[in-house]
Amino acid sequence: MRLLHTMLRVGDLQRSINFYTDVLGMRLLRTSENTEYKYSLAFVGYTDESEGAVIELTYNWDVNSYDLGTAYGHIALGVDNVAQTCEDIRNAGGNVTREAGPVKGGSTIIAFVEDPDGYKIELIESKHAGQGLGN
Repeated sequence: MRLLHTMLRVGDLQRSINFYTDVLGMRLLRTSENTEYKYSLAFVGYTDESEGAVIELTYNWDVNSYDLGTAYGHIALGVDNVAQTCEDIRNAGGNVTREAGPVKGGSTIIAFVEDPDGYKIELIESKHAGQGLGN
């Protein structure tokens, strides 16, 4: 088995595509629409779906927002330099909600940002992040 994707329901598909591609540096991999059931999908990621997990953005037509609930945690991205990545995200119009610094009770450098729908994204400093954001 292998992890294929994480699905997030979004209130504005193009706004979310712009955030994940322009702010987080992912690529738009594919899109589709289902007119019968009134939803649109966009898949974004740093690698092709055959190589790694991606994010499926689901827009249910005429639904502008969702209650995120208390069960959802976050998506985690490995980056080379968390502080610089926060600055890059902020400069691109993104919302940094926790500045770069050590995780409570540890030494790993982390930060948090939010996408336009309020989903949390953790940035974890890894000198070997190797792909996407922060290189």
